Order: sequence, then structure tokens, then C-alpha cells
Amino acid sequence: MYWVERKTRLPVTMTAQPASYLVSGASGMLGSALRQALAARNVRVLQLVRRAPVSAEELQWNPAAAPAIADSEPLEGLAAAIHLSGANVAAHRWTRAYKREMTASRVDSTRALAATLARLRQPPPVLLVASAVGLYGSRGEELLDETSAAGSGFLADVCRQWETAAQPAVDAGVRVVNLRFGVVLGPGSGALARMEPVFRLGLGGKLGSGRQWMSWISLDDALAAILFVLDRPSIEGPVNLTAPNPVTNADFTRTLARELHRPAILPVPAPALRLALGEMAGETLLSSARVYPSKLTAAGFRFAHPTITRALAAAFE
Repeated sequence: MYWVERKTRLPVTMTAQPASYLVSGASGMLGSALRQALAARNVRVLQLVRRAPVSAEELQWNPAAAPAIADSEPLEGLAAAIHLSGANVAAHRWTRAYKREMTASRVDSTRALAATLARLRQPPPVLLVASAVGLYGSRGEELLDETSAAGSGFLADVCRQWETAAQPAVDAGVRVVNLRFGVVLGPGSGALARMEPVFRLGLGGKLGSGRQWMSWISLDDALAAILFVLDRPSIEGPVNLTAPNPVTNADFTRTLARELHRPAILPVPAPALRLALGEMAGETLLSSARVYPSKLTAAGFRFAHPTITRALAAAFE
């Protein structure tokens, strides 16, 4: 059950009709949970889909086409737009073709949506665009926040382009927030769904040295943080959606194993990961990003699950 009881006030509209929010990537773990959270607050959600729509709550688009959305009239007067879509970075090896797909699904789609919103007679006051802590690259023990410079590597380059691609909306006066997500921990189809079967079999273990830092956030806190940011016009630009207590991979592994009442005694050597997964292993599983959510904490956001122990317990309730 998603934790969405927090009393977060959504932007008030001047009409008795429910506010309308545009959401892309609404079928994923985070997007599905966000739709439920918004619906519980009497918000109408209009989903961007690439297939033919099956209801009035869906709007077809093709980011590679011009225009990306054939009929933009349903977008007039939106209260907000939230862009979450993007190809999974940890799905498989990063072949040249898949790297192009990852880039296009983030950069090109964001640019197309931002340009579409910028051309509206009544663009939404705010656009939230998903990004990732991968922007910081692998930085060892360095403590990183929103003022830290971008790092190096393919994923960092994609994230930098991803955030820049929203500039047409900024130029049109839309408040743009780049949500730099850590690993989102919750039930469903996310990261835990891939790890849980291995750990339940007692085959889990640290990755490489285990000393690399992992920045994470519970699904409940990710949802609450999105609503929090929507409601605060003073927040713009990059925002780290991570818990205030990042952990090393070794600490995460031990905590996950303890939560599942299984041992975690089978480490995976870094060379084996690189051999099996190539570049993806080095930039995700073995990368070290110790990220702190300075903007959220400074604005008064309170985490329901500030520690990895509480986050994993909530995910497996």
C-alpha cells in the first residue's frame, strides 16, 4: 500500500473542475503510484501514450514526429506536467543501439514535450522532468548535492542533456524542476523486484568491493516529494530525490538480506560484473554517488523513511 496520507496541498485552480495534470511514463512503478496519489486528491490525470489511446484519459504522442502531439488542445490550461518516461538504464548491456534508445527516450522526448508546452496559449505553470543522480558520475566518498558539478561518463552526459532539453519550457516562463532520482525502493516492477528473487534464494551479496555509495529513496517518499515540489513555486531547477542517508552497497546488501531473513554471502567480483554487463556495470552497479537532498531538506520536507532499514521494511510490508 502506497504511503500517500501526507497532507500536501496541490496547486489551487480557479475552477470547480478537478485540476488536470499531464503525466508521461505513467505505466511504470513510480508513474502508476503517482496516478493513484493524484487521483486520491481529485486530480485528473491525462497520460501521454505512444500507442492508440483506449480512453479519454490518454493522449497519443510521438516524440520523433513533428508535431509530437497532433492535437495539443487537451493540454491547454494544465495545472502541471510531469515527464517520467525513459528507457531502463539497467535493463541489459549498453549496446550502441540501446545507448541511442536511452538517449532518445530521455533527451529527445523531453525536448519535444517542452517545445509543445511552450507553444500553448496557456502553458502549465510547472513542468517536472525526471533526471537521475547518474548526472554526478562516480565520485567515491565525495558528498554531493544540487550545487555539485556534473560528472563524467555516458550516463552523466545523458543526464546533462536530459535536463538541458527542457529549456524551451523555461524560456516560455514555465517553472521547470529536474528531479534527480536515486534508486527508488518500493513494491512492483522496480529495482527491488530484480534483486528480491536472488536474495530470497540466499544467493545475494555485495557487488565488487561493496564500498561504492548508493543513493536511494523509498517509493512513498518519492511520491510525497513530487507533491511537495509541485506545491512550492520557489523550488526550481535540480532537486535530488534521495533519502538523507545514502549507504554503501555492502550496507545495503546486509540490510536487504536481514529484511528477507536470508544470508548474503556470495559477493560478485567487479571483473565478473564488467565482463557480463560491460559499460553498464561500471556506471551503475559499481558507480559511487553519495548524494544528499539539500533542496528538499532546506525547504522543510520530512522523510517518512530516512533510513534504509525503514525503507526496506516498508517496501516488504
